Amino acid sequence: MNFRILAKVLGYLLMLLAMAMAACGVFAKLDVVSGDHQAMLALFTSAGVTALAALILIVVGIGKIDRIPRREGVVIVGVAWILSAIFGALPFVLCPPHMDFCAGVFEAASGFTTTGSTVMSDIESWPRGLLLWRSVTQWLGGIGILVLFVAVLSYLGLGAKSLFRNESSFQSGEATTARIHDTSLILLRVYGGITVICILGLKLMGLTWYHALSHAFTAVSTGGFSPHAASVAYYGDWGNDWLIELWLSLFMLLCSLNFIVYVVILHKKWKRLREEDDARWFVGLCLGIALAIAIGLRVDPRYSTDFWSAFRDAWFIVVSIASTTGFGTADYELWPAWCKALLAILMLIGGCSGSTAGGLKVGRLIVFLKSSAHEIIRAYRPNQIFRLVVNGNPVDDSGRARTVSFVALYLFIVAGSAVVVGMLEAGQGIDLETCLGAVLATLSNIGPGFGDLGPTEHFGEMRDVTQLFLAGLMILGRLELFAILVLFVPGVWRRF
Repeated sequence: MNFRILAKVLGYLLMLLAMAMAACGVFAKLDVVSGDHQAMLALFTSAGVTALAALILIVVGIGKIDRIPRREGVVIVGVAWILSAIFGALPFVLCPPHMDFCAGVFEAASGFTTTGSTVMSDIESWPRGLLLWRSVTQWLGGIGILVLFVAVLSYLGLGAKSLFRNESSFQSGEATTARIHDTSLILLRVYGGITVICILGLKLMGLTWYHALSHAFTAVSTGGFSPHAASVAYYGDWGNDWLIELWLSLFMLLCSLNFIVYVVILHKKWKRLREEDDARWFVGLCLGIALAIAIGLRVDPRYSTDFWSAFRDAWFIVVSIASTTGFGTADYELWPAWCKALLAILMLIGGCSGSTAGGLKVGRLIVFLKSSAHEIIRAYRPNQIFRLVVNGNPVDDSGRARTVSFVALYLFIVAGSAVVVGMLEAGQGIDLETCLGAVLATLSNIGPGFGDLGPTEHFGEMRDVTQLFLAGLMILGRLELFAILVLFVPGVWRRF
């Protein structure tokens, strides 16, 4: 293991975080509405500490790096997200009303992994500069901090492919076989362009620049943090609240699709778009489940609502959950149990591969279901040969095996983690629904869960050790299991 390479790359990562903190500190200084200089001091102090740590690591790793070996690339990915959560927690710890360290790590991990779970009980009581930092963590996490580095640091050479492949947001054959540097820059432009359009649209709808920035950052990153405790429901009394919801749902949907699709559009490869099975399945799934829930709410005598109001609530919540954003306009805890079961399925599935969304991913679902169907047919037609194609690419037997093993491991972690959460919260009166909801919300990077952790609740009442465990699940889910689990294999530190 070449620790000099690790130190240098991680040092530049921390320097990027320090600059982001300082930028939010400048906002806190100029913010005449909040007028809270304590947020400015907390952000600048955190930026200074982070920059100092970055400089130390850069000095330790001084020297030319021609390439990053695959082993070091994998380790950098896992360690980088852990360091981001630790240093990203500093502003929350230093700024009044002060979080304890475990809660700060939870909040920062929730940001960088674009999860959206929070320990804040009264969000509006926190300074706006700090809440902006909270949204910025999700925006940075959305594109993937490692992808930002690959785009900026051209000296990474061939090792950049290891970084790019293991940053789960953009696991795509096109992205990893093309020139990584150029592809990353295109992705950054697309991501930045979508963000700007979302901001301008929200501003035209009457939001202040601060609120437009905050919601655009977390909608495009499918993160879900909001500067309001009521989330998007805060705008329910506005005359154009339906337009705000429609606009945000559009961007949540767009950013749940494979970002390589937008690169393909820029290159005018229109035939390639017809091969995007992920997008068709994802949009169809959202429409179908939203329609089913809307009809269910309309005919249920316990809910006095017309169809269009029911569909409006159902559509926004379904897109919010399926995209793993977690914005809220309605309390789905009040919906029938079967509606919540459908939402739980969406939590498991998540968005498309190559997007900012979390979950198992639609592509894996397609491979899993088609492979299962083939095995059923093979039971009575053992000699039949099947050809599995997803997104225009053939999937061989090893690809099927990897998908099935990933799904099995994912479900095992969900079940096992629910047991662990129940044990850690023993004596707290937590039920099975809340345990499973906490695990799904964090491992799939959703944000809100079920039961006592529904869309109107928070994670602040959980024990410190539980918060750290759930923060670990966020990072595990964000990097799609293997990039983190490999760190616990002793051999990886000796040879790859």
